[in-house]
Amino acid sequence: MAGQKEGWTDRRVEIFIGNLLRIGVTAAAIIVVLGGLVYLFRRGLALPDFRSFHSEQIELRHVEGIVKYAFSFHGRGLIQLGLLVLIATPIARVILSIFAFLHQRDKMYVTVTCIVLAVLCFSLFGIR
Repeated sequence: MAGQKEGWTDRRVEIFIGNLLRIGVTAAAIIVVLGGLVYLFRRGLALPDFRSFHSEQIELRHVEGIVKYAFSFHGRGLIQLGLLVLIATPIARVILSIFAFLHQRDKMYVTVTCIVLAVLCFSLFGIR
């Protein structure tokens, strides 16, 4: 439209963020379902042992191991990767919001969104 400012308008940012969230959640669901299918195909007939607890393999407790197992097409690795994608989706939304607010030169929203990002990061990677 004539006279309308091009660039990162509020409406465009809302649409982009909405699409980012939709794509992130959909991708995470697809990866988890694929991992579940691979896991069931390979180990679906094995009887579980409920008498003792077996924690997750040490390799699947870190991002590098999860990615390695997922790209090796292991079911558990794919499931974990899907969960990582699900966790990363709102973080990506907050980071995108920071860039949008920086582009719009809205210092107050940049500050608030940076605080939100810091809280998210601290809750995920914080000191124990």
